[in-house]
Amino acid sequence: MAHTINSFSLKEAQFDNSQEKILLSPTDPNAEVQEIPGYTLVYAEGACPRNYRVYKGDSMIGVIFQYITHWSNGVDSLRYAESVDAAIGLDEFMNVVRVSKAATEQPLTEQDLLDKEFDAPSKRLVAA
Repeated sequence: MAHTINSFSLKEAQFDNSQEKILLSPTDPNAEVQEIPGYTLVYAEGACPRNYRVYKGDSMIGVIFQYITHWSNGVDSLRYAESVDAAIGLDEFMNVVRVSKAATEQPLTEQDLLDKEFDAPSKRLVAA
């Protein structure tokens, strides 16, 4: 029995092999990376705005956007002249959110801990 390759499956196979990676890590040699003091920007997608993932150390803290005339970070309504300013604004916002969340979390009581299933993932305990 002869096997034939139809052109559709061949095109699909070629397309699958040629797809570009999306969301490359900052260490990927194909990633478009911009180093700014304290942050690393990695191009994610887009033309206008261009979307960049923002890393502080090894942790991604969010996304900023490059327009023709300004930068923005999506967490405030400011238009920043420089990418570093948009990244700092994003970082400050994320720090405020973390502090606010930690302040509103309720500590687990002794009864809560006893009622918890043995294999259940542990919640972070907050000091009272």
